[in-house]
Amino acid sequence: REPRSLPFRSLSRSELAHSAALVPPMPKEIKVKRRGGDGGGAAGGGAAASSSAPYHRHVGVQLQHSLGQHLLKNPLVTAAMIEKASIKSTDVVLEIGPGTGNLTLKLLEAAKKVVAVEHDGRMVVELQKRLHGTAEGRRLQLIHADVMKVELPFFNLCVANIPYQISSPLVFKLLAHPQRFRCALLMVQREFAQRLCAKPGDELYCRLSVNTQLLAKVDHLMKVSKNSFRPPPKVDSSVVRIEPRNPPPPVDFVEWDGLVRLCFNRKNKTLGAVFRQKPLLQLLADNLKTHRALVGAMAGGMAGGGGEGSSGGDGGAAPMETGGGGGGGLLAEVGELVEQVLEETGFAEERTA
Repeated sequence: REPRSLPFRSLSRSELAHSAALVPPMPKEIKVKRRGGDGGGAAGGGAAASSSAPYHRHVGVQLQHSLGQHLLKNPLVTAAMIEKASIKSTDVVLEIGPGTGNLTLKLLEAAKKVVAVEHDGRMVVELQKRLHGTAEGRRLQLIHADVMKVELPFFNLCVANIPYQISSPLVFKLLAHPQRFRCALLMVQREFAQRLCAKPGDELYCRLSVNTQLLAKVDHLMKVSKNSFRPPPKVDSSVVRIEPRNPPPPVDFVEWDGLVRLCFNRKNKTLGAVFRQKPLLQLLADNLKTHRALVGAMAGGMAGGGGEGSSGGDGGAAPMETGGGGGGGLLAEVGELVEQVLEETGFAEERTA
C-alpha cells in the first residue's frame, strides 16, 4: 500500500513559536584559555601564546619568549635606526639576534659586511633561506652561537634589536671588546635606557649609570612603541647610542665596580656611614694586605699586627684590635685613610640616592 502524500499547509506564527520552543538550544562554544608561553621569561615581557599565535605565521616557527624574541616589524623604526647609525660603505657591522632579517637586509644595503650572531638555530635557517643566492648573502657572516659565550670578531659598528634579558651583560661585553668600535645603536627596554642615561640626582641613577658612563658616552635617540614588534612585548622600548671613550679611562674596572657596588648597596645611607662600618673596614684591610703582598711592599705592621701604618697618612696610628688577632694596626691605618678621603672630598654626608 503506497503512503499518501499529505497536503502542504503553511504553519501559523503561533505554531512556529511552539515548534521552536520544543527544539533544544545549541550548546555554546567553549573557548579554552591558554597559558602564556613560559611565563614571559624575556625582560621585555612576552605576549600570551593565544594572542601571539597569528604573529608567528609569517615566520613559520614558534617564537621563544625565553630567548626574548620580539621581531621588529615597523619599517619606519628600522629606517630611522639605519639613518642614525651613519653607516659607511667600509663598515663592518655587528648585529645581535637578527631573527628573520628585517634589519639585516637594510644593514647589508649600507655596510661592507654584516656579522650576525643568532642563538636560535631555526632563525639561522630562516635567514639563510631568505638570503640564499643573493648578492647580499655573500656579505653576511652568520654565527650560530650564544653571544655571551662566543668571542666576537672584529667590527667597528654595532646595530641591533637585542634580547632584553641580556641587556646589561651585553653592554659591558661590548665595552670590554679589545678592538675599539665607533659606536653601538641598541634597541633596549625603556626603563633600562633611562637608567643608562640617568644623571646624578635623577631617581633612576644607579650603579649601571655610573659604570656605563665611566666607559662610554650614552645618548637616548628615540622611543619605540611596543606595537612596533611582533609579538608585542609588555613594555615600550628605546634606541640608545653608546660611544666608547677613546682612550678608555685608566681604571681597573673590577676594583671600580666593587667600590660602586658598596656605595649603591645602601643608597639611603651617607657614604660616611657606609665606609665606617667595621666589616667593610676589615674587608678593605684584607684587600690592602693582599695587594701589598703581591707587589712586595709589605707594611711593617702586617707581620705582627702591632706596627705603625706607613702608607696613608699622618703616620703613627695606634693599633685597633678587632678580636680576630693580627692585622689590627693595618685596620687602624685603613680607617684613617677612609676618614682622610671622606674629609678631603667632602662626601662624608652625601648619599648615592
